[in-house]
Amino acid sequence: MRYFNTEGLCNPQIHYMVDLDDRLDKIKRLYIDRKKYFIINRGRQYGKTTTLRALAEYLRNDYSIISLDFQGIGTEEFADARTFVYAFAQEFMTAARKNQEMDDTLLHPLQELIDDSTDRSLRELFAKLSQICADAVKPIILMIDEVDSASNNQVFIDFLAQLRRYYLDRENRAVFHSVVLAGVYDIKNLKLKIRPDAEHQYNSPWNIAAKFTLDMNFSVNQIASMLQEYEDDYQTGMDVRAIAQEIYNYTSGYPYLTSAICKILDEELLESGSFDDFSDIWTERGIAEAVKRLLKENVTLFDSMVKQLDIYKELREMIKEILYQGKRISYSPDVKSIEIGLMFGFLREENGQIVVANRIFEMRLLNMFITEEAARSEAYQNGERDKNQFLCNNRLDMDLVLRKFVQYFTDIYGDNDEKFVEAYGRKFFLLYLKPIINGTGNYYIEAQTRDASRTDVIVDYLGQQFVVELKIWRGNEYQERGERQLAEYLDYYHLDKGYLLSFNFNKKKEVGVKEIRIGDKVIVEAMV
Repeated sequence: MRYFNTEGLCNPQIHYMVDLDDRLDKIKRLYIDRKKYFIINRGRQYGKTTTLRALAEYLRNDYSIISLDFQGIGTEEFADARTFVYAFAQEFMTAARKNQEMDDTLLHPLQELIDDSTDRSLRELFAKLSQICADAVKPIILMIDEVDSASNNQVFIDFLAQLRRYYLDRENRAVFHSVVLAGVYDIKNLKLKIRPDAEHQYNSPWNIAAKFTLDMNFSVNQIASMLQEYEDDYQTGMDVRAIAQEIYNYTSGYPYLTSAICKILDEELLESGSFDDFSDIWTERGIAEAVKRLLKENVTLFDSMVKQLDIYKELREMIKEILYQGKRISYSPDVKSIEIGLMFGFLREENGQIVVANRIFEMRLLNMFITEEAARSEAYQNGERDKNQFLCNNRLDMDLVLRKFVQYFTDIYGDNDEKFVEAYGRKFFLLYLKPIINGTGNYYIEAQTRDASRTDVIVDYLGQQFVVELKIWRGNEYQERGERQLAEYLDYYHLDKGYLLSFNFNKKKEVGVKEIRIGDKVIVEAMV
């Protein structure tokens, strides 16, 4: 039976995976058939290698495909042009011999270069490659995966320069019909990494490349199609469309995260003893448990995210402001921290604003930021001290959580000014809440409602769900509108009760907690 795969290349004969035919057709029509040179530049574990392999098979009837992986060329072989040319020629020959249209006669010019040690320059390499392209039966497509492996080497920049030279002169000299590179870094940033800070870094030889704009996230429909194949095999009785939507809500279609949640649901939860059977697992409760487990894992994707945020401090602080303060940051491709966040896949552009790419990333980053601050945070320590009193028969008393937070916040921070509270008020509540639900529940910030004045925190705790709206108080009329918005929002979550925590700077405010009704909804309103 097939299974969900999170380790390397996916194969539809072995693994459950989304149907890539529509994506492959668009790449062929918009890029390959139009002789484009381009890079599939996406974050870690985004399905780049799987897409390249599938694309190679998709194109074989019309083109000769040379598929290389720069991880097959060692670091020492990027030391200079001679060693690189020798290694590249060997890799090219190995890949070409898998192609039935390419026999040893066609490849003879490259074999000569390997055998003859007198001239192994990039100029000579491309002369030989041009000869092969001219004699080939079908147009040749060059695909190179893991171009990041070459990122610190000048010889690779020189290789790109030769590609550019032949591309611009392809009416006069034979060259590859199309070139497809794949990696995390775009070529501009490859050059950025090897240049001293004193040199300007944007004169890339890859300026001939077409911009690759296809969305590689999975859609709800694609996830549903994959789940339907699983359902056909296992007959779990799941609501395929609803489960696909819930998985998308957490992942925004990030390929690895989508497969990871499905893999946990399929392989781990039945043995946990918390679920009766697969019909109990493939539910919203099962997904919440799978997410909780995923967030505790030290996977490569999360490790890479932490590493890059340690390197790019401005990106780290930007994400903190987005998560803690609801800060709205306008998209600009000229801001380095934004460009880096988009390139790694940590951020995305939505309606002209920069947001964290998906809910899983938000939760993981919040956990990291809060844990870093826990040791020196009074809010966290108070939550740790109080946590046992909020639980009764495995149920969380959110009413009491708000009452105790109001008391704590008023005592410690009640005299601080508006600027201080706007910057830190919501962070203190999240720090206070973290130890109370830690290890048992999850919480995340609802991206659709987050802004400078409003943030909704969704708490999942052993099957219970709570919506806590955090607002900066802007007057009675604004407050009443917020109460109505919260009541409407509760309908979306099928809840009858919600929570409103308002940070009020009016000296005549009435600090405390009260309960109000809006239609058939109960709202517990806390004021600090």
